[in-house]
Amino acid sequence: MPRIPYAAEDDPRIAPLVSSIRARRGGKLINLDRMLLHSPPYAEGWNTLLGAVRRKLELDAQTRELAICTVARITGAKYEWFQHAPEYLAAGGAQAKLDLLDDVEAAARDPRLTDREQAAVHLATEMTRLVQVSDAVLGRARKFFGERQLVELVGTIATYNMVARFLEALGIDERGE
Repeated sequence: MPRIPYAAEDDPRIAPLVSSIRARRGGKLINLDRMLLHSPPYAEGWNTLLGAVRRKLELDAQTRELAICTVARITGAKYEWFQHAPEYLAAGGAQAKLDLLDDVEAAARDPRLTDREQAAVHLATEMTRLVQVSDAVLGRARKFFGERQLVELVGTIATYNMVARFLEALGIDERGE
């Protein structure tokens, strides 16, 4: 149950913003959007950032979604998991690999994940739990992702840590879209 009510989406003063969010989401709003609408400038910035993270990066969708799901598991953000586990599967990820995230520490070393996947999970784990990332973890990830994709992966993990904290602080429901 949300800790404050969702904002009205039918306010004519924010109609262009609502249209922009709907366009990014394929015509619908989700509860996260309805909460963000309390602050139109914040919702606008969020929409731009998340649109770029989800649609404009070189980082492949499967790695992006694996990292996001790792953040969701560590933070306990059920809404984030509810939204992104299906995205990981749609990007070609295997349910068996997603199930490994029940124990992210073990997943970062599990041979059922590729070395590249392990590096992404390990990076997401250190960033989420410790904030500071060891040279070894960053160096290993850099080997697999190069500089641009590493920056995109770090940015994605940071972004979805922000999302998780926003969702959890305001008690945004995962059901009801």
